[in-house]
Amino acid sequence: MQSWNQLYRSLAKRGHHLPCKLKGASVLSVRTYADRAAIDADVTVVGSGPGGYVAAIKAAQLGFKTVCVEKNATLGGTCLNVGCIPSKALLNNSYLYHMAHGKDFESRGIEISGLTLNLEKMMSQKSGAVKALTGGIAHLFKQNKVTHVNGYGKVTGKNQVTATSADGSEQVINTKNILIATGSEVTPFPGIEIDEVNVVSSTGALSLSKVPGELLVIGAGVIGVELGSVWQRLGSKVTAVEFLGHVGGMGIDMEISKNFQRILQKQGMKFKLGTKVMGASKRPDGKIDVAVEAAAGGKNETLTCDVLLVCVGRRPFTKNLGLENVGLELDNRGRIPVNNRFQTKVPSIHAIGDVVAGPMLAHKAEDEGIICVEGMAGGAVHIDYNCVPSVIYTHPEVAWVGKTEEQLKEENVPYKVGKFPFAANSRAKTNNDTDGLVKILSHKETDRLLGSHILGTGAGDMINEAALAMEYGASCEDVARVCHAHPTVSEAFREANLAASFGKAINF
Repeated sequence: MQSWNQLYRSLAKRGHHLPCKLKGASVLSVRTYADRAAIDADVTVVGSGPGGYVAAIKAAQLGFKTVCVEKNATLGGTCLNVGCIPSKALLNNSYLYHMAHGKDFESRGIEISGLTLNLEKMMSQKSGAVKALTGGIAHLFKQNKVTHVNGYGKVTGKNQVTATSADGSEQVINTKNILIATGSEVTPFPGIEIDEVNVVSSTGALSLSKVPGELLVIGAGVIGVELGSVWQRLGSKVTAVEFLGHVGGMGIDMEISKNFQRILQKQGMKFKLGTKVMGASKRPDGKIDVAVEAAAGGKNETLTCDVLLVCVGRRPFTKNLGLENVGLELDNRGRIPVNNRFQTKVPSIHAIGDVVAGPMLAHKAEDEGIICVEGMAGGAVHIDYNCVPSVIYTHPEVAWVGKTEEQLKEENVPYKVGKFPFAANSRAKTNNDTDGLVKILSHKETDRLLGSHILGTGAGDMINEAALAMEYGASCEDVARVCHAHPTVSEAFREANLAASFGKAINF
């Protein structure tokens, strides 16, 4: 026999008028949706970005009954939907257009007439890549038996998460472990309202309907120079305003940054460094006036643009997660404090990725997700953040891992420097793509590899050899004595290690 609750829901679904009282029944609060039965789980991951979805799959592979809660319609978080993946599609395609449209193809004997840009088609290719990869995660969830719950996840107890879907219905998950992997969001700029049309964040900059005549970028960090490069290649006049005195953001080696800036300027990008933005206003003609002045104080200047791109960083997405329900407090930067096993002060609740301390990088979140759930299974938990690489996907790319020269000086570590320019590398020469160099930093007394900094085509792939060497505590001689295939651009990495260890490269 149906319970009164079931009867009320059944009638409500069919649109029947419900009396205030039924004989033998007490007054009930009637909702227009059916409550779902609670789910029991071993691990519940809140967020399906790179950290969350990888952690969920690994947890399931370790034998945990796993649930992943995601508020958006598609899996993959910021990275796959409006971050790393779509931006790389546009970076690649805009570079191909730039080569064909400029003198590059012509210098190689490839002559094209009647070349046009079909921006709509370029955006469609980007969207196709995103759809395929987000759909791929759904397939991986099914393959690994991860339960996907669509809804806004909140912690409602030390061992409970409640997901609220768009129609207001709720799904309660009772779980032994909770893993918060909610990532980050765009940091707003005080006084400048983003409409994602003329004043855009990185999200809007990935979907502009036309190439802006003039694009002004607030911030010349990783995201600023990447998206600035995209639109500069497609025809925009791009100016980046940066509060710091260098491009490339935090963590970049200053020598590499100076060379990087010089190359970007040669490509057509303009920079106003050591400059702060005071405000922005829209003109009647639709253009935007941006007031700037020297960071150290000085005369005001007004810059005018068609589109203003705000790229001043990201902040942890930690609000409205129900953390206060279990007594968890955030630090002064909105992050969740955790121990070396990624546990909060509530042992059953863990956190990884952009919501905890450390660089906001997708691959860092992935590694944390894997070792966190391995820790839940009783495994060792260890990550060396000094071996986490960073990449800027412009052309040429910039990549680094380990210490910068400035850090070694500050820490009074004795060091040696080995450099090798791509202009002396045979493969780079044959490719007619010789901008940049490899810079290696080693310990002066032990020869241990301390830092690798690469500016050049394929830097993002080459840096992984450096990360592997550093993870194993290799010396520069170790790397120099590894046979590298010829001709490859990665030979430049070997040569720079030769220079650091022996004082001189072979081919330079």
